[in-house]
Amino acid sequence: MSTAVATDPKLRGEQLKQQGIVIRTYDLKKTYVMGDQVINAVNGTDIEIRRGEYVAIMGPSGSGKSTLMHLIGCLDTPSSGDYYINGSLVSTMSDDELARIRNKEIGFVFQSFNLLPRATALHNVELPLIYAGFTQAQRLERAKQCLEQVDLAKRMYHKPKELSGGQQQRVAIARALVNNPSILLADEPTGNLDSTTSVEIMALFERLHSQGNTIILVTHELDVAMNAHRLVHIRDGKVEKDEKIK
Repeated sequence: MSTAVATDPKLRGEQLKQQGIVIRTYDLKKTYVMGDQVINAVNGTDIEIRRGEYVAIMGPSGSGKSTLMHLIGCLDTPSSGDYYINGSLVSTMSDDELARIRNKEIGFVFQSFNLLPRATALHNVELPLIYAGFTQAQRLERAKQCLEQVDLAKRMYHKPKELSGGQQQRVAIARALVNNPSILLADEPTGNLDSTTSVEIMALFERLHSQGNTIILVTHELDVAMNAHRLVHIRDGKVEKDEKIK
């Protein structure tokens, strides 16, 4: 890498895009001060994820994996270090640009589903498109496509309480996909599911990956992590090991 590319954020970002790198962190840190105690939740993390990869970030409770996920998802800001997403340096973005990244570039799947209880599956899935400015006809068509993609077309008019846990998570995955995001970011997506349903959800993630989606999965469970193709171990806020598993 030339000196110009190494030091100039714009040139560095362009190089990352050319190399197909969607996530790149440089010495990323997140520090919390609690009384007289300093907590280094993320402590100098360098991680690189390319377009189309399926990566699991794994670590014990308190390892920093959830904090790292929040930084990658632009839900939190680092204390220091650089983070590029799709070639753009996050620290230079305005609040509006960060909101666009969260809505358009990243699809979030959470352990608790985060569905609106009084809304149908179809309405839950179309919500991100409302903020993106699509017409009602465009929203409904795209939301239906995504529900079909997760095998829930026949349940699109049901509300969350009328769906099983696995079906609710499928709705959440469809919602995450509706804006055609660059990255699907899943935080403990099987944490509230029984083992049989967990297997079904992980099979769905594998199918989505085979269709070209970039997936980052955060988990503390090895059997869940082993569904990914690459495994990044986090301990004490740092990358302890990074290995290809498939």
